[in-house]
Amino acid sequence: MNVLVINCGSSSLKYQVINSDSEAVLAKGLCERIGIDGRLVYQPAGGEKEITEAAMPTHKQAIQMVIDALMNEKTGVIKSLDEIGAVGHRVVHGGEKFAASAIITDEMIKVVDECSDLAPLHNPANLIGVRACQELMPNTPMVGVFDTAFHQTMPKEAYLYGVPYEYYEKYAVRKYGFHGTSHSYVSKRAAAILNKPYEELKTIVCHLGNGASICAVKNGESVDTSMGLSPLEGLVMGTRSGDIDPSAVEFLAKKEGLDLAGILNVLNKKSGVLGLSGVSSDFRDLETATNEGNERAKAATQVFVYRVIKYIGAYAAAMNGVDCICFTAGVGENDSNIRKAVCKNLSYLGIQIDEAANAKRGEEIVISTPDSKVKVLVIPTNEELAIARETVALVK
Repeated sequence: MNVLVINCGSSSLKYQVINSDSEAVLAKGLCERIGIDGRLVYQPAGGEKEITEAAMPTHKQAIQMVIDALMNEKTGVIKSLDEIGAVGHRVVHGGEKFAASAIITDEMIKVVDECSDLAPLHNPANLIGVRACQELMPNTPMVGVFDTAFHQTMPKEAYLYGVPYEYYEKYAVRKYGFHGTSHSYVSKRAAAILNKPYEELKTIVCHLGNGASICAVKNGESVDTSMGLSPLEGLVMGTRSGDIDPSAVEFLAKKEGLDLAGILNVLNKKSGVLGLSGVSSDFRDLETATNEGNERAKAATQVFVYRVIKYIGAYAAAMNGVDCICFTAGVGENDSNIRKAVCKNLSYLGIQIDEAANAKRGEEIVISTPDSKVKVLVIPTNEELAIARETVALVK
């Protein structure tokens, strides 16, 4: 079965076509600047990247352009839409309603829409993609795969906030966590690489990218994760502040004359390593600036590393031990210096790093030495493949 995987944002749309039998990517690409001027990037497997500048007033037009590219006589990978057996949609927030992926129905869409106040930047955009695909492919089954679903196994002591319980009862204010599809994929892949039963491992997954989160996976279930009600909680990230005293938010809002929306914009888009360094949210730029003697860039990287170390330590304690630690996503997969700096402070766990293995970039590899008490791995995440797998399992 060929599965079309859609990850829809407010003005962009990422896509892949994956053959579920071979798990090969037949084609992939991106629609950008939807509603502005429009740009389609399309790349068939083994082929050259094709870029088309064309108007995309709505997501429906964007998806139609994707379909046209997939069926193009010269470089297309399918001859008709009948060759797409199902569509898998990334949906960011499923609230407490969805502890697993689900077939998309009118009722499901209604529930996801009701969760939009928990993810106002993501859920509405995700649903736009769903509705556009339904219009263009009305007879194709569709599945929603939720970022939050994997974390629905967290116990109450992990997800409840220290606020009046009635706020949880009335408004479902609690920790939800995100990057669940990535954490699930990487933790399962680690068990396979180590040839250990997934249900018997204690794993800490470090999804370190522009958005970053850490997850504790005990016996095959997420038991805690660093992001919270929204993706703002937890680690210092590319542009997000991460954990911060709520009183500091009020203090800064008053000092800067900002309303709630204004201060949240600062915390989400102008903070993190970008705000600390004044240089960039990209860790490659920070490394360059650090090497040139920029102290703020150096400090920003150190703050990021320190938060990662703290969360790993907390989750090792929460699970009463850890068997393996995994690094994934853009920074986790490619930045050997960040990995080395983190693991240097984990020697109390008996971790020893193989310098030669750690020097590799973007490869699936064990970077700890054979006698390391805790195994450390780099595992490139593959959320699209995970979405395709979930979609096929439900459709079949």
